[in-house]
Formats: sequence, C-alpha cells, structure tokens
Amino acid sequence: MALGWKLAYRLGLTPWERAADQGQDQLDALLDKIETDRTRPLGRALDIGCGTGRHTHDLADRGWDATGVDFVPLAIEKARARGGGASFVCGDVTDLASLGLEPFDLFLDIGCLHVFDRYRRAAVSRQVTDLARPGAQMVLLAFQPNTLPFVPAGISQQDVEETYADWDLVATELADVRGMPKPLRKTAPRFYTLRLR
Repeated sequence: MALGWKLAYRLGLTPWERAADQGQDQLDALLDKIETDRTRPLGRALDIGCGTGRHTHDLADRGWDATGVDFVPLAIEKARARGGGASFVCGDVTDLASLGLEPFDLFLDIGCLHVFDRYRRAAVSRQVTDLARPGAQMVLLAFQPNTLPFVPAGISQQDVEETYADWDLVATELADVRGMPKPLRKTAPRFYTLRLR
C-alpha cells in the first residue's frame, strides 16, 4: 500500500483532493464547533496523513499553529511549496514519537487511520494520545468497512472507539460524498469528533 500512495502522488492520481474541495463546508462546520469555546491563539493542530497539506494550510488560516505529517516526500514537498504559515514533517504516523513533535490541542485525520490494520491503528492511537494535551479534540474521517478493490478496507464506529479507547466519541455524521468518484461513494465515509478524557 505504501508504494501505491507514493505512485499516486507521482502520477497525480489523487481523487481524495477533489473530494476535499466538495466536502470543505462540512469540515469547516465541524471545526467551527470545536473552535466555539476557544480563544485565540487557538492552539496547536496536527494533520495526520496530510498529503499535499490542503487541510493543514486551512487550519493555519483559521488561526491554529498547524503541522502536517505524511510519509510521502513528494506530497510534503508540494505542501511546503504552497507557502503560508503551516509547517510540515515527512515521517511515519505510526511513529510520531520519533519526529520530535510538541503536544497538540487538535488532531485532524482525514482518511489516514482507515488504511491501517488493527496493529498499526493501535500504534497511531498510542502516538496521538501521547502527543495530546488534556482535553484535546480530534476530527477523523474514515470509510466504513468495505470489500472494494484497491480501496482501503475501512473501519467501523466500533473500531474507532476501540482504537481511541482513551477518547470520548462526541459526535458522528455521514460525510458529504458528492465530490468522490462514484465507486468510492459506496464506502459511506463518516466524520467522528472525539475528545481526550
């Protein structure tokens, strides 16, 4: 799978970026809810599996001290080339501890966790929880379990809750799929909002 992501960026086959354009209003509404009770500066945010940094830059524009992390060097190069106030780190999200990151108040995971098996999901959640400040929040987007070819297998709500056992599930809602290729709409992606206990 890792080679597949690198090849997709090299060939420019990134349909998830088009889908992000269509679903931006929904994500903005979720972030608005999180930001309602916060004062500026909003805090530190980590975009997990940030790709070319679209959401990381958006977080920075909203007033977060935003950092994006992804293991695909070309994606990180493109993210940095956009300029702006966000910072980017090339690294493995299952080993965030090795990246020398400071604690965060917000985590954004738009389609990263659902690509991993149970073992790697547990590694991500441990790393994220270790980097989370008290009361930290998370917005996570994941496909539901599916058997579509060449598509991440997805995770259920129960998987999310078990993976992030130290976090409370605050809300969940179906994601806007209008910008996704038709076959991917069958994955019925959901947004999950979580808060560290």
